[in-house]
Amino acid sequence: MNTIWAGIIVLAVVILTAFIVALIIELKKTIRSLRDTIENSLNPTLGEVQETLKSLRNISENVVDITSDVKTLSGNVRDIGQNIKQVSTLVGNVTTVTAATASGLKAGMSAAIGVIVNNLFSRKGGEK
Repeated sequence: MNTIWAGIIVLAVVILTAFIVALIIELKKTIRSLRDTIENSLNPTLGEVQETLKSLRNISENVVDITSDVKTLSGNVRDIGQNIKQVSTLVGNVTTVTAATASGLKAGMSAAIGVIVNNLFSRKGGEK
């Protein structure tokens, strides 16, 4: 009876060993296939990812440059606005002074003409 049990155990160990060997062979094939897939597919993809990252880095640097240019432009526009405001204020002041001068000149001319007319008629034709 012990011989039968020993034979069954040996047979089971042989079958288990054959199954494990077959499993190891399949795992080896799977690992080889996986390695080939990684080398053939992922390496070019990793290269493309690196190129994409370089492009993104360049784009971000360009965005920084453009942002700096926009800040400079907005500062210049603000300066131009301030200069226009100053010119407008000066033009307003000149207009006010010119209007006051013209008004004074008009009043002076009117007074002078009035004095001349009064003196001409008050002397009765120029007699002394």
